[in-house]
Amino acid sequence: MAYRVIDKETYYRKDVFRRFSEDCKCSLSMTARIDVTELAAWSKATGTKFYLNFLYLLSRVMNSREDYRMDYFYRTGELVVYDVIHPTHYAFHPETETCTPVYSTYAADYDAFYEGAAADLQRAKADPVYLPEATQLPNRFDASYIPWLSYDALHLELPDGYLYFAPIVNWGAYREEGGRLMMPVTVRMNHAVADGYLVARVFRLLEQEMQSFLQEHAQQEGGGV
Repeated sequence: MAYRVIDKETYYRKDVFRRFSEDCKCSLSMTARIDVTELAAWSKATGTKFYLNFLYLLSRVMNSREDYRMDYFYRTGELVVYDVIHPTHYAFHPETETCTPVYSTYAADYDAFYEGAAADLQRAKADPVYLPEATQLPNRFDASYIPWLSYDALHLELPDGYLYFAPIVNWGAYREEGGRLMMPVTVRMNHAVADGYLVARVFRLLEQEMQSFLQEHAQQEGGGV
């Protein structure tokens, strides 16, 4: 768990951080639909799981900016940025209608990430026990899939006095709209380390990562470089 301590006096969001970590503690969340038509088609054609493919791309986005890898150490009052953050996702158990956290490790290599996350998911499905390992693994973000609904809005509340900086991302079922598959995604971040631009940027980065990912694999499959 490598990290770097940020000098709060030279932090580029210094004044905003002070405002929303001291005077007006709050968070913000945003829901928007993104086009996943090509990713869904590629997943089907390759026999891979759309869920894990999207989780990989989301993990790439969450690791692409320091703003998304922030944390606050209460004991020392330090603002830090992790070198890498890993996804905590969930296995649903239909028989009990409960979920088990799945603690996967982010790897930039797609095959390594996919194989590892798929194995993690299978183990969690076989053992429906809620183990809060995230308390010992702080450099994580929350990634929760809601497959039962293609929703229009979602809001998650945390205590305003708690400076919880890890991103929380939810996504629902995609649905056809005008011949395209559109999927709702919700991003929640603490206002001390993110504003509307940084939250909205997650959606744009997801679109860019999907396009780049599909282009890379099209070249590989076509024998290009």
